[in-house]
Amino acid sequence: MVTATNITAWILLIFGFYSLGAAIGELRRPGMWQRMMREIEQSNALQFLTGIIVLVLGGVIVLVNPYDPADWQSILVTVIGAFMVLEGIAFLAFPDWMTKIARQFMGSAIAIYAWIALAIGVAFILMGYVRLLAS
Repeated sequence: MVTATNITAWILLIFGFYSLGAAIGELRRPGMWQRMMREIEQSNALQFLTGIIVLVLGGVIVLVNPYDPADWQSILVTVIGAFMVLEGIAFLAFPDWMTKIARQFMGSAIAIYAWIALAIGVAFILMGYVRLLAS
């Protein structure tokens, strides 16, 4: 059950499962991320929905995560949430720039990014799980 003392752990778990799932999807079906970005790039509705979803999720994370300057995991979650807010605003205001940046980022080294996302996912899951066990 979620309590104020373990919200950071649950957010880390969710980030971890998201990153792990996305990485496995790309590794199983190479090029999936690039196809998804092409679809977003071609649809104003998908660009708007991407921006609003990322903005709202980031805002909720910043609002509900109990910020503790002595807790590096709490700081990490807050920074990720704040970055999501900025990314959402940027997607709403400059969707053409954001999709261009994302396509450049997903160049020929996309498999490396998928493996990095997998490692980050596993790390976040472990951090969240260990934190839940400690609380």
